[in-house]
Amino acid sequence: MTDPTAKYREALYHCDPATARAELVSASAEDAKMRLSYPFETMDGPAAFFDAALVPLSQAIPDLERRDTIHTQGTCQNGHVWVGLCGYYTGTFLHPFLDIPPTGRMAHMRFHEFYRVEAGKIVEMQAIWDIPELMMQAGAWPMAPSLGREWLAPAPATQDGLNRSASTSDQNAANCQIVIDMLEHMIKHPSQGGPEVMELDRFWHRHFSWYGPAGIGTGRGASGFRDIHQIPFLAAMPDRGQYEDEITHHFFADGPYVAVTGWPNMAQSVLNDGWMGIAPSGKKITMRSLDFWRIENGLIRENWVLVDILSVYAQLGVDVLARMREFNKMKPPYQGRTP
Repeated sequence: MTDPTAKYREALYHCDPATARAELVSASAEDAKMRLSYPFETMDGPAAFFDAALVPLSQAIPDLERRDTIHTQGTCQNGHVWVGLCGYYTGTFLHPFLDIPPTGRMAHMRFHEFYRVEAGKIVEMQAIWDIPELMMQAGAWPMAPSLGREWLAPAPATQDGLNRSASTSDQNAANCQIVIDMLEHMIKHPSQGGPEVMELDRFWHRHFSWYGPAGIGTGRGASGFRDIHQIPFLAAMPDRGQYEDEITHHFFADGPYVAVTGWPNMAQSVLNDGWMGIAPSGKKITMRSLDFWRIENGLIRENWVLVDILSVYAQLGVDVLARMREFNKMKPPYQGRTP
């Protein structure tokens, strides 16, 4: 399949938003549903998405550059064709974005983007931008600190996220099944037993890296993953995995890479002591988690995860952007010059 996003992405790599807008409009159906993380949500058509999201970002970062680290293509279990992309936007942060104060320095914001393709045209986008990551670089994150390591999540250790050997359908199916089996075992805990029912050693390399979103951070190995993410997550939301009829998943594999998207693809209730500093409300929420896994010798060696964290807070009545404005209103604005 020819990737309809290629020219659009190339224009953004060359810091040319005007050409990127034209290429995205040309590559997309006029009525394509463009779904982006909070506060943007669903927009009708590529022009609406570009003007509402990418134009303000490029105004805040005038030398905005897109860098892709993983590029996947495949057909999901529902027969839909998807292009999945992992990477980050970078450049000099000179002007506010969503009222995030500029730093005058190089900044980065990770993205996971999935494009559904029909007849060579983009008909739907599902994407998360790690806006909290940009807030943290500006010293403007007003919520609980991360338990994991906050950094720019790296490209694959094998450096083959963009260029790799062709794979067979059998290889793709086998790698996809590894991830699906792993997730099925994951949701057995805690409702069906202790951590042993997940059989982590069966699916995960002992030196795996879990690259979580800003607000959670990165963990290394099973202990790192469980300490920074899974234990607090399950303590707060023990009913995860019990509302499968309310969510969607689109799994596909491309060689050693397995990807999933869904809008939303998780549903659970915030209970007990809450999560990430959020007081427990007992309210059921939905979550968007767009992920990539890299399989090495039959085991998961790396996992890139983005969760729409701001949407989670918003569903529980916490306006993070409003808190940020209060948190930062006494700070002087950046007074640097345009390069």
